[in-house]
Amino acid sequence: MVSFDHRDPGTAESVWTAALAERRLAPLDLDVDRVIVMAAHPDDESLGAAGLLATAAARGIAIDLVVVTDGEGSHPESPTHTPATLALRRRRELLEASDIVGLSTDPLFLGLPDGGTDEHREVIAAALHDALDRAGDERVLVLSPWRGDGHRDHRVVGEIVEQVSAARGVRSRAFPIWLWHWGGPGDVPWPRAERLDLDAAARDAKTRAVDAHASQLLPLSAAPGDEPMVHDRMRAHFAREVEVFVAPDAGTLDPHPTAATVGQEYFDDMYARHDDPWGFDSRWYEERKRSVLLAALPRRRYRSAFEAGCSTGALTAALADRCDHVLAVDLAPAALDRARERLGPRDDVELRRAKLPAEWPEGRFDLVVLSEVAYYWGAGDLDRGLTASVASLTADGHLVVCHWRHPVAEYPRSGDSVHDALAARSDLVRLVRHEEEDFVLEVFGRPGASSVATEAGLVS
Repeated sequence: MVSFDHRDPGTAESVWTAALAERRLAPLDLDVDRVIVMAAHPDDESLGAAGLLATAAARGIAIDLVVVTDGEGSHPESPTHTPATLALRRRRELLEASDIVGLSTDPLFLGLPDGGTDEHREVIAAALHDALDRAGDERVLVLSPWRGDGHRDHRVVGEIVEQVSAARGVRSRAFPIWLWHWGGPGDVPWPRAERLDLDAAARDAKTRAVDAHASQLLPLSAAPGDEPMVHDRMRAHFAREVEVFVAPDAGTLDPHPTAATVGQEYFDDMYARHDDPWGFDSRWYEERKRSVLLAALPRRRYRSAFEAGCSTGALTAALADRCDHVLAVDLAPAALDRARERLGPRDDVELRRAKLPAEWPEGRFDLVVLSEVAYYWGAGDLDRGLTASVASLTADGHLVVCHWRHPVAEYPRSGDSVHDALAARSDLVRLVRHEEEDFVLEVFGRPGASSVATEAGLVS
């Protein structure tokens, strides 16, 4: 994540004027029936895409605007305002800007916490799914802030838009905002950049729409911290005669989009050469990670668990102590042999060979565990595996997913791409997210799932 201060002078607009003049960017295709904008904050849509919105409205293209947060964290609380009053002011500013660019329907305000979008990915994804469902068979373009913009909320919303749009087969584009402030021409993915030239009417509408966000352009008070978020030097980037949009990088969604699922030969070779190929028993990293996973389980005990890709059974043994029954499967016979040696004659554990996701077991489980397995699934197998996981859950079941985050050449995808795909699903809600540099762990339930405190009766 880029570190920058909005008070810095930033990159001069003359630098960007020269950079844009040197490049012949492809034109943005606006031949669509509907534009859906997912704005992380009120004013994102005005700064990054007001010219496009005014152009679309003038052509009769329908526009849906979803505003994820109220931007109440843009300034610290002071005697002149609270987060609540600032949120209300920013909503009013956005409504005025929406009228200026020609929106015919009211924006949808999700009201999620400013700076806290990462904890509400499922809500954001569901809102986009709903908008796409309403669009039906229309040709849709989805817009969002650029995921590389250097702002956490922009990254999260941009990631979700890319994932959901790719899964739904619709086109998405992202608009940079803070990049123009902290970055330089070398920071722009020019091969994926497209431009929309703005006519005089669109430029005028954008100027007035940006002006509507006075809380961001003018000092809120004389108190420290109440200075403008968008100073004049920054504002100059949004007075251009062109808007720039970035197409998704397919590699961030799936690093090897056509790669096949890793087959049995790979695993047979690993177990033939090593008794403990991934150090499940010898590495403190693995022991600690298992402890984190077990601590993240929302319940003390489960009725029936399914573990996909159990390997030598290190996690299986720990799960069995928390479950009445565990079904654990693996593709490699050698792995299952070692798991049987570890577990011994336990009636509460069943070990079975299966090729996943094709040979997904029948039955329902109140705990499904995908630990270090889904990045082996290539092409369409990831979607099939995740869909099977959800279908296997009981109404009150939990899906636990944990993956290594560093790239591995032999794996069809990254661990992060697995969790991005989960975040884009509307049939899951996240209950737990634990993220480190090395691995990410999440627990999901079906929509309406209760928190641990709610289940325990501590809150209603």
